[in-house]
Amino acid sequence: MATKIFMEALSPTMEEGRLVKWNMPEGAAVKSGDVLAEVETDKAVMELVARGNGILRRQLVAEGVTAAVGTLVGVIAAADEDIAALVSGAAAPTAAVTPPAAAASAAPTATSTTGAPPAAPAPPAPASSGPTRSSPLARRLARESGIDLGAVAGSGPAGRVIKRDVEAAVSGGGATASAIRRLPSAIGAAGSEYTDQPLTQIRKTIAKRLAESIGPIPTFYLTAEFDMTRAVEMRAAMVAQGEEYKVSVNDIILKAVATALAAHPEVNAHWLGDKIRFFNRVHLGMAVATDDGLIVPVIFDADRKGLRAIAHESRELAARARERKLKPEEYTGSTFSVSNLGMMQIDQFTAIINPPECGILAIGALDDTPVVVDGALVIRKRMRVTMSCDHRVIDGAVGARFLLDLRRMLENPLMLVF
Repeated sequence: MATKIFMEALSPTMEEGRLVKWNMPEGAAVKSGDVLAEVETDKAVMELVARGNGILRRQLVAEGVTAAVGTLVGVIAAADEDIAALVSGAAAPTAAVTPPAAAASAAPTATSTTGAPPAAPAPPAPASSGPTRSSPLARRLARESGIDLGAVAGSGPAGRVIKRDVEAAVSGGGATASAIRRLPSAIGAAGSEYTDQPLTQIRKTIAKRLAESIGPIPTFYLTAEFDMTRAVEMRAAMVAQGEEYKVSVNDIILKAVATALAAHPEVNAHWLGDKIRFFNRVHLGMAVATDDGLIVPVIFDADRKGLRAIAHESRELAARARERKLKPEEYTGSTFSVSNLGMMQIDQFTAIINPPECGILAIGALDDTPVVVDGALVIRKRMRVTMSCDHRVIDGAVGARFLLDLRRMLENPLMLVF
């Protein structure tokens, strides 16, 4: 009996997915559990697995095409089984990116089981010669260097072209001189002076989530400046003990935030429309910047974990986030989030709340600052933090008390080791 292959909801918030790559060709023998394809969701690149045995008879959605969850993307069946009725309403597989000369006559589509077509792929960049998956930074470097990405071999996840691939191509190490086609300069060129970049699934989700947050949520902000001198000294002492004790200032901040949240459940909460949910466990989201946008992996039960455990977990999660290899359970379920731009020398900023969470903490740069201590002018390590608060849940005094406890812990960091 034939098995339909659908675009599955591979993450809790996924509404559509982009089929990055078919791992098996039509005609290949398939067993249940085999990885048929790689799909870009709103958070990561996930595997689409077979739900039955047989032959991969048809691929109904081409590589690079975006399809809604529930769309029929392929069929597994016996070699002699009639599948005409199953595929009669689906379009034949087509290329994800159509060359400009043929664009007017070939518009790739795929049909869902409900008969509604998924979103059609956006047109290619004017200089593209084929469906090349690449990071925004790689695209910018390619434009600046006059390199055609279609001639560059990608070394990133799923063959994605990333920064180092373009740099290698520019230096002659990533492709032969004859394979790299230089693009015409935008200045003075007869063609367009701009490039339309199709949205990635993660960028679509970011846009949707921000629209849900900044408008409807009555947000206010609390800013404070902490003395981080002792925290920096403690970190230096730990790092001096060897690799096993390697922690970052951000790890210390995460531990302190988690500990403070455990003492302030009124901040560790979700707004659910008709009720407020106060959590007894602290699942801390940590914002990680990737080439495609922001993603927030979660350190579960962060208040119950030691500094070394948090340091190890934060490094692992950040690395997998940048490689788009996070599992859905690793980026859902946070009760509060932290965003740190201090390493990029941002003094202070406001972060946007990720609903249904009710608060997020924005961490600024750690700077040497002259301050008066006991009547004397001294240099101390200072850091500004700004807490965004959902006023439907967190009142000003509530947020201030939370920051007071956070200050006490970060300015006396030995409290965090007990």
